[in-house]
Order: sequence, then C-alpha cells, then structure tokens
Amino acid sequence: MKFNPIVVTSRSITLELTNNEIVETAPYCLYVNDELYAESTKNVISIFGLNPDTEYKITLKQDNKDETLVVKTKYEYVSLNVKRFGAKGDGVSNDTNALQAAILACPNEGRVFIPEGDYYTGPLFLRSNITIELAKGARLVGDTDRTHYPVLPGVIYTSDEKDEYNLGSWEGNPLDMFASIITGINVENVNIIGEGIIDGNAQNSDWWVDVRTRRIAWRPRGVFLNNCKNITLQGVTVTNTPSWNLHPYFSENLKFIDLKIINPKNSPNTDGCDPESCKNVDIIGIYFSVGDDCIAIKSGKIYTGRKYKKPSELFNIRNCSMNFGHGAIVLGSEMSGGIKDITVSQCLFNQTDRGLRIKTRRGRGKDAIIDGITFENIKMTKVLTPFVINMFYYCDPDGHTEYVYSKEKLPVDDRTPYLGKFVFQDIDCTEVNVAAGTFFGLPEQPIDSILVKNVSLHYAENPVEGQAAMMDGLPKLKGRGFIFSNVNKANIENVSFSGLKEEEFELDHVGEFNRK
Repeated sequence: MKFNPIVVTSRSITLELTNNEIVETAPYCLYVNDELYAESTKNVISIFGLNPDTEYKITLKQDNKDETLVVKTKYEYVSLNVKRFGAKGDGVSNDTNALQAAILACPNEGRVFIPEGDYYTGPLFLRSNITIELAKGARLVGDTDRTHYPVLPGVIYTSDEKDEYNLGSWEGNPLDMFASIITGINVENVNIIGEGIIDGNAQNSDWWVDVRTRRIAWRPRGVFLNNCKNITLQGVTVTNTPSWNLHPYFSENLKFIDLKIINPKNSPNTDGCDPESCKNVDIIGIYFSVGDDCIAIKSGKIYTGRKYKKPSELFNIRNCSMNFGHGAIVLGSEMSGGIKDITVSQCLFNQTDRGLRIKTRRGRGKDAIIDGITFENIKMTKVLTPFVINMFYYCDPDGHTEYVYSKEKLPVDDRTPYLGKFVFQDIDCTEVNVAAGTFFGLPEQPIDSILVKNVSLHYAENPVEGQAAMMDGLPKLKGRGFIFSNVNKANIENVSFSGLKEEEFELDHVGEFNRK
C-alpha cells in the first residue's frame, strides 16, 4: 500500500493513502519506529506527540504487505505552555488574556502548547510564523457574552479616501462582524494542530437566536482567516460555532486536513468550510456533520466581486465525508468574483439534501464565471437530489423579482453570470428521492457543457417529494430523472437508472444532446 505525507509540522504528520477508495479502505496497522501507533481504515490519518527536527520511520501494514517511509519533522525554536502565562483551563476562569499573551510572545518557529483542560475564552488573534497545538483533551470554549467580542469593521476608508480596508464580512458583503474564536488577519505560516477542540459554545449563548437580525455586528465564525497565506489546520475538531465553522477570506495556500467539523442539524448557517476568494486550497480527510452546507465555495456578492475580481480557484477536495446539511459541496451563491478549477474526488455524501449544488442568479455580474469543475469517484447515499445547477437562485431582498425569475431571454449585460464546463464521472447514488439532477441555465446564457459519465442512480422504493432547486416556478418533484434546461451541450456516457418510474432525461432548449 502506498502513502504520502501531506502535512509535516514540528510535532505531527498526516498521511494519505494513495488509492481509489472512498474515504476508507481495508483495515491496516500504522507503526512509528516499529511500535504500533494505530489501527485504522481511514485513507487519511495523523500522528501526534512527535518531537521536532527528528526522523521517524513510518510503516503501514495491510494484508501482509507493508510500505515504509522515513519522515523528518520540522524544526522548532521554543515551546510555550499557556499554563505558564496564567491560563487556568478550568472552564470557569476567563483565559483570553493568558492565551493571547502566549500567542503574541511566541517567536518565529515557536509553538504555543495548550494542554488538557477547558479554556473559556473570547476571540484570539494569530501572529505569523508559529504553531499552536491543542493537545488531546484541550478545549477552547467560546465566551457566551457577545459584548466581550471585538468588532471587525466591514469598511474602513484609507487616509486619502481613495481606497478601503476591509476587515469584516457577512454573506459576501463587507459588513461589520464579530471577531472569531480564532482570528487571523494578514498573517502567514501558521499551523493549528492537535487532537483538541475549538468549541464556539453557541448552544449556551444567544448566537443561534433571531439570526437574521444584526445585534451590534454579524455573528462570528469558528475560524476566520482574512488575507492570510500558508495556513494549515490539522487534526482539530471545530464545533458549536455561531455561524460558519471555517471562513478563509481572500487567502491562499491553505490546508484543512484531517479535521472534524460538527454542528447540530438544526443550527442555523453553520456551514462547514466556506472559502471565499481563495487560491490553492486543499480540503482533505475532513468529517463534516453540520446544520447547513458542508463546503460552500464563494467569491463575494456583486460589490466585492466587481471591486476585487478575485475568484476562488485551484481547489483539491478529497477523501471527505459530508453528512447531513443542505448541500455536500456548494458553489455560490455569493460568487461574483468567479469560481474555477475545482476538483472533488473520493468523497462520501451522506443524507445531504443535495450533492453538488451550484447557485447563482442574474445580477451576480459578468465576472461571476464558474468553470473547470470536476466531480469524480464519489458515493452518494440518501442524497435527495444528487446534482443541482441553478441560475435562478432566489436569494437576497430582490430574489423574487421578475428580473431574477423570468424565463424569458433577457439581454446579456454586466449583470449576467456564466457557467462553463462541468464533469461528473464515476459516481454511485443510492436512495435518490427528488430527482437525479436538475440543470437550469439562463435562456440568454445557457450552461456551456455538462458531461455525466459512469454514473449509477438507484431510487428509493417510495421516494419523497422535495424542492430540487430554490427557484421560483419550479414545483416540488418526486422520483424524477435528469432535467436539462438551457444547456449548450450535454454528453451522457454509461448512465444507468434503477427504480426510476419517470423519464430518464427531460430536455428543454438543449443545443446538443449525446448519449452513449
């Protein structure tokens, strides 16, 4: 069995098995320096408790076969234990100042070590060139009083009033928001590692109450990264966040590896990971169970997208398990800066309302281009509608206006989004209920190209009725096949249906339809 180290820090290593299996494989044993470290079935596994600047012999054994690599951990200058800075870790004392002091005092290539304990804290601000390790049994517990949270202003004008400095963000617009439990602003080369927990503690506060009303500022995230570079999160659990769990914003070279992202099913707007206008992002080996979309890739609404023209691009999403939530992987709807070159593979989508979900609408703008999207080697179980592309998404105050919902051919102008090439291949879907897929382009701007290849769809015996896409004029559906509307080219290769009682393909204004 082959494997590669995908993250190496001063104290930890994450390995990924190189196979075609989805999330898990046959049982294997992991040895470190010839001593058994773990027995596992995961394609992605982390090793903690290592010493810095040290070579380790790592062996994986499976079915009487083994593979060995020697991996050397990174250099570490010094380790700072937060207890020496006065942190109590008793779950009662407010440890914000002690934790922040340790972070700010940590020199380049140093480590902030948070040992076992419950650390009641407000927002903590990162600094560059450090590692923060949350030990097993360590938990950051969010302060329940919103008045203790600093506000990050959405827009601050520069001294010459010719430009603006953006700190806060809410749903694609530069708006005042509270700082998050972990907040990074203009920092680089940071690792947040370990087996501990970042707990937003929202269930014990009022963060999930009256969520559409701004009180002082908009709700914080679990982790917020604004204009950051070279950031790695490895091993930790993020849970009970006031809103989105992970929100990297205008950042690049990001690794989110072997995490657990967990929120109650009924927690509002608790998306798992929402990269916004980010570049070079790896999301690998994450377990998601959330109250909204598991992964939602964004690039701002029209103001932000038009001003910065910064797409989200070059993503690798692999070996992730998406559970519950509204969508497994979502693109948009705040995507006015564009989204391109996204590859999703070896993932499990389990009991989400939709699998792939692309949301846009008239008004997102000419820079709102989604192109180069590939989904391959995926298993979906009990996903109500596996594939959804919707260019009539009815969000925002004007979402139900005629301009958004009209099925007439309107002029193509600066407000018109564009959807390019999409590839869906080697995908197995079981217990489909609402529809196999709904692809709705605009009459004036059809979806350019869709390839559906090596896809099997098995329908629930008694499918439930549901809303396939959030658009005006589309009734609830049940047990339907693929619906293509306003698509230039649709190529279908080796697609099979089991238990479907309706038409396999319904076509409306499809320029070219090829089936093999």
